Amino acid sequence: MKEKILAANMGYTTQVDALLNELAPLGDTLLNRTPADGGWSAMQTLHHLILVEENSLAYIHKKLSFNPKLPKSGLGAWFKMWLLRITLRSPIKFKAPKSASAERIPEYATFADTRAQWHKIRAEWTDFFEKMPAALEDKAVYRHPRVGLINWLQMLDFIQAHFERHRLQVRRAVS
Repeated sequence: MKEKILAANMGYTTQVDALLNELAPLGDTLLNRTPADGGWSAMQTLHHLILVEENSLAYIHKKLSFNPKLPKSGLGAWFKMWLLRITLRSPIKFKAPKSASAERIPEYATFADTRAQWHKIRAEWTDFFEKMPAALEDKAVYRHPRVGLINWLQMLDFIQAHFERHRLQVRRAVS
């Protein structure tokens, strides 16, 4: 199971790096430009994605500090995740949770600092998964606000689907 978790995490990290490499030549001015139709700039969207990862890892550390009894995820979680993936691929807009909303996102940021921040949280997730005890590998530890308790692969699936949704938003913001 751990190999699957590490592979899913590495696959996601590869996609993050590909997006960052795609954006690198564009420059801070374009990346911080607010789109004509309003909404977040590409840079603000990147910071939203980073915040989701940072908040998720902080939640996991806090939850595990209590040494809780953790269930395995069930069939219901898989079904809810399937619905969430479909929803994230739709044009339906969602209000970002307060912990990853506009109030916590900088108005302006440099690409270099943003890249470093994202690489830092990706490295922290990788380190966490590499050191994760075998007893946690099949447990439902992460609580998604709409889906409930999900396991590591489901959490990475959510982060991936969330990234894919916002990658499109980033590309629209710079076009």
